[in-house]
Amino acid sequence: MDMEIQHVRCLIVGGGPAGYTAAIYASRAALSPVLYEGNEPGGQLTTTTVIENYPGFPSGVDANKLMNDMRAQAEGLGADIRRGTVTGVDLSVRPFRLVVDGVTEVEADALIIATGATARYLGLPSEQKFRGLGVSACATCDGFFYRKKDVAVVGGGDTACEEASYLAGLCRKVYMIVRRDVLRASDAMRRRVFNTPNIEILWNCNTREVLGDDSGVTGARLERSSGEVFDIKVDGFFLAIGHHPASDLFSKWVKTDENGYIVTDGVSSRTSVEGVFAAGDVQDPHYRQAVNAAASGCRAALDAEKYLQR
Repeated sequence: MDMEIQHVRCLIVGGGPAGYTAAIYASRAALSPVLYEGNEPGGQLTTTTVIENYPGFPSGVDANKLMNDMRAQAEGLGADIRRGTVTGVDLSVRPFRLVVDGVTEVEADALIIATGATARYLGLPSEQKFRGLGVSACATCDGFFYRKKDVAVVGGGDTACEEASYLAGLCRKVYMIVRRDVLRASDAMRRRVFNTPNIEILWNCNTREVLGDDSGVTGARLERSSGEVFDIKVDGFFLAIGHHPASDLFSKWVKTDENGYIVTDGVSSRTSVEGVFAAGDVQDPHYRQAVNAAASGCRAALDAEKYLQR
């Protein structure tokens, strides 16, 4: 049976702050955007609770409400937002061809990739149980909630050192859980950690279990390489072992860096394929903040508008 083929001017893939903002701007530019949300509408942001650093909300804002409001704003302006996951891509043809859920084929004159990135987790059932209840993959997002409390950071690279240093300015004590006997971070980051008195490094340790109760995380059970098992008491458990950009489906066609992030041209959202743009965490290995993703979604829509006008 032949697939149903739909043609759209501007197709947006991904339903987080970057995708929804792109849909808002593309709608106002009369590009008649169609947005497919994927299997996680709202993106990574929906795994947290209250956001206190998004501008315009002095008392903070519930993450899910913020995403629902962005979605509603885009729909109110005319965006066609659909549930569905892109499962196939061909960017070698014009218009571009994409397959949704293995059933619907869509042709697009311009494509905005806003599929985001996912934090790497340890894979522990207890870790999943307490996600949003003390387990976090973003210190700058959630560290504020742990002022004057004890927390743990898992990882030994630059990101882990940056997260630990940031948290040390807020928290009473920061444990760094490092599975080796060295930090993989740069010299500058290592020195910063070593010179911060309220950071304690637990060398040669792996996490066996995140401990908690109905109120959230209360500690972590660790195992040294020697076999010794011991517990630490913490209120927050932060993962800093990397992110994986959701670019696998597109990496055959657009240029990515060594970690899979889509490469864009300077401050623009242009990718290596003309007419294809990238926004948000899928092309941002550095900042990973909702406000930055929203801004890049704006740029992508403006870039797409200029491209389609030509």
